[in-house]
Amino acid sequence: MAGYPSASFSVTLRVALANARLVGVVTAAISDAGGAITALDMIEPGPVTLVVDITANAADEEHSTKLREIVDLIDGANVRAMSDRTLLLHLGGVLGTVSKVPLKTREDLSMAYTPGVARVSLAIAKDPSAARNLTIKRNSVAVVTDGSAVLGLGNLGPAAALPVMEGKAVLFKRFADIDAWPICLASQDVDEIVRAVEMIAPVFGGINLEDISAPRCFEVERRLRESLDIPVFHDDQHGTAIVVLAALLNSLKVVGKTLADARVVVIGIGAAGVAISALLLAEGVGDLLAVDKSGVLDPGDSNLDEQRLRIANQTNHGRIKGDLTAAMRGADVVIGVSGKDILTEDHIKSMAKDPIVFALANPDPEIEPVIARKYAAIVATGRSDEPNQINNVLVFPGFFRGLLDIGAKTITSRMEVAAAHALAGIVEPSELSTAYIIPTVFNPTVSKAIADAIRRDATGHFETVLATGSISSS
Repeated sequence: MAGYPSASFSVTLRVALANARLVGVVTAAISDAGGAITALDMIEPGPVTLVVDITANAADEEHSTKLREIVDLIDGANVRAMSDRTLLLHLGGVLGTVSKVPLKTREDLSMAYTPGVARVSLAIAKDPSAARNLTIKRNSVAVVTDGSAVLGLGNLGPAAALPVMEGKAVLFKRFADIDAWPICLASQDVDEIVRAVEMIAPVFGGINLEDISAPRCFEVERRLRESLDIPVFHDDQHGTAIVVLAALLNSLKVVGKTLADARVVVIGIGAAGVAISALLLAEGVGDLLAVDKSGVLDPGDSNLDEQRLRIANQTNHGRIKGDLTAAMRGADVVIGVSGKDILTEDHIKSMAKDPIVFALANPDPEIEPVIARKYAAIVATGRSDEPNQINNVLVFPGFFRGLLDIGAKTITSRMEVAAAHALAGIVEPSELSTAYIIPTVFNPTVSKAIADAIRRDATGHFETVLATGSISSS
């Protein structure tokens, strides 16, 4: 097995059995092979032979195939079919359109559509700002991708990215009652992406950029923020950064340290790594070392792009040179947004007392949590089957809820910091522990708390540097 059994690889085996005694034999065989049985349903009961559906979580596709083979090897058991529950869930997509108004009479039709709708169009033509109140714009977000960085899978293209964007839209609706549309663009050219989003922008109250690879994502976001009068938010950057800051603030409380005194290592200076670094710097981290494939970022490196150069110039006060091993010595915190098995046991052992380890690569973290916990006071991952899950769904629904409610035109780092503090504050001091530093995604207060923080922040006037480095006033 490549990992732990997960609902992501949930399968249902329909098994014909020669006798009832074999039910226990089959379930034991699946469990012994590492499958996690979640349901057993009787399909065709009988006095002797019977047919059952056994649902189990596997670790990956290869593991699920192995479970089927093991059952088929049992004398008197025959697997008639195996269905992939995740693929079945997405059959026909996970989104639909529902009308908010009844169409039962001619009068209903006359008001919702022609001729009555002409009055609405004329009202908007006379006052374009009326579109926010008289159309879906006030509660709609476009989830836009070019398919170049789909989850941790890479450049899969727009069609393969569509299920992810659909899922994102479902999360918007479930956690913040926002209507979101998946937009998958058949181009990875910056100019074409920017122009496409500019052309569809009149429909939406906000733009959520998703799964666009670095460094392209930085320029796309910067240009759209400059040209549009609605907020543009690259969730892979800023959503991740907000959740990380919230979790880190609470983690430091647990171990009795402060952000101002902490030395933090960020591994992987792509979209998420840049945004995390920028937000921690904005919040006053003591020292930060940014590490990519070539080692600790060096301002003298001519190969650094604008974003990484900005991070390099503001970090590494001790001017440490070298690789990850050099960066890790004496660090209080390590935040990994890179790849599998980047961190070793020796790396964690070399950190300061009560180290904090955020191994956030998905689905396989930078270090196995069980190994990290041998030395770390607190371990967080991006996985749902581990404590302390760092998950962007904690942020983006409530963040956009607040933005839409105030009719925001832009996003500032002050908003992001406010959201992080609101998220961290949901966990009461009496609840904080090494295994509970961040609320769960189903905590009903999360979206409201973040939306309220954005609304409160909007009552002030400020000027701040955005995480992308541009200047904006609000």
